[in-house]
Amino acid sequence: MAKPAFQRILLKLSGEALQGDKGYGISPAVLEGLAREIHAVHSQGVQVALVIGGGNIFRGVAASAHGMDRASADYMGMLATVINALAMQEGLEKAGVATRVQSAIEMKELAEPYIRRRAVRHLEKGRVVIFAGGTGNPYFTTDTAAALRAMEIHADVILKATKVDGVYDRDPMKDKSAKRFERLTYLDVLQKNLKVMDSTAISLCRDNNLPIIVFDLTRAGNIERVVSGEPIGTTVADPGIGKD
Repeated sequence: MAKPAFQRILLKLSGEALQGDKGYGISPAVLEGLAREIHAVHSQGVQVALVIGGGNIFRGVAASAHGMDRASADYMGMLATVINALAMQEGLEKAGVATRVQSAIEMKELAEPYIRRRAVRHLEKGRVVIFAGGTGNPYFTTDTAAALRAMEIHADVILKATKVDGVYDRDPMKDKSAKRFERLTYLDVLQKNLKVMDSTAISLCRDNNLPIIVFDLTRAGNIERVVSGEPIGTTVADPGIGKD
């Protein structure tokens, strides 16, 4: 791996990223592969934090669309993120990476409560920190949680892992003529309604000049490539932000 371009990163994974080709749940093979790539980045001295969604287990928005109370559904989704965080912790520690899970919803037997200063200290001591439980509040997505935690720990960048190699003007799975953007501003994302992160997360990043890089997680080694500064995926930042 080339010299890292970032010192401290927040990696945002969807819950669906953990399910592999199963269509639900958690794939041990996917966990092992992710742990191996994160270990490679971490071994270069990069401080790594993670936020993982819960869509492979339960999606609060989908449940509320079918009549469930939105707040209750969102709390259930937060619990799903804790399950994913504990699974990721197990995979990382099997790979030899010291890991801590911090939850926005207190559950002392399973995870530390989220405390910003403690999280930063873990990172400084070389531990990977996984933030679980979203923001601890309903009506906020794990995208927003990722943006919030990234700013709180003073991450250099949010790395948004997806199933495609960047941000497109249309769904590339449905339209082969879809155009991929190499770079976008936050305002571009909001005005064009591009599905990068939700509007609250994008606005938070915009207000605090926090760059986002959207890249393809399905290609082996891409986490290392993006951390080393290779021009892959799509960078979302205002002009002059996120460039050497």
